[in-house]
Amino acid sequence: MNQGIAHIALVVRDYDEAIDFYVNKLRFELVEDTYQPEQDKRWVIVRPQGQGSASLLLARASNAHQESFIGNQAGGRVFLFLRTDDFRRDHAAMVEAGIIFVREPKQADYGIVAVFKDLYGNLWDLVQFTDGRP
Repeated sequence: MNQGIAHIALVVRDYDEAIDFYVNKLRFELVEDTYQPEQDKRWVIVRPQGQGSASLLLARASNAHQESFIGNQAGGRVFLFLRTDDFRRDHAAMVEAGIIFVREPKQADYGIVAVFKDLYGNLWDLVQFTDGRP
C-alpha cells in the first residue's frame, strides 16, 4: 500500500490575502488557482517548497459557521508543522517578512522548534528535526 495526505483544507477569509501570505511571506509555491463557476469558489492549492510536502487547500469560508473557525482550526493548539532543512535561515526570513512568533526557538530532543501564527492566528511549528524524523 502507498498512501499519503495530498491536501489539508485550511479555512480562510479571502483567497487573495491567503495566497499573498503563504506565497510572499512563507515562500510557498502556488500550485493551482482555478475558478469553479458552478460553485462560485476557487480551487487554490499552495505548498512548501521541496519534495514530499502535503499541500494546503485554501478554502474560503462559505457561511458564518465556517467563518467562526478561521484562525482556530485546532482549538488553540499547534495545527500544522512546517519542516525545514535550515531552521536559522527560514526563521530569519520569516521574522524579516513580519511573521509573528509566539514561542521563540528552543532546542528539543528531536530538533529545534519555534511556534508562529499564520495570518489568521492558527499556530504552526517551524521545526528542523535532528533525530532522523522525516
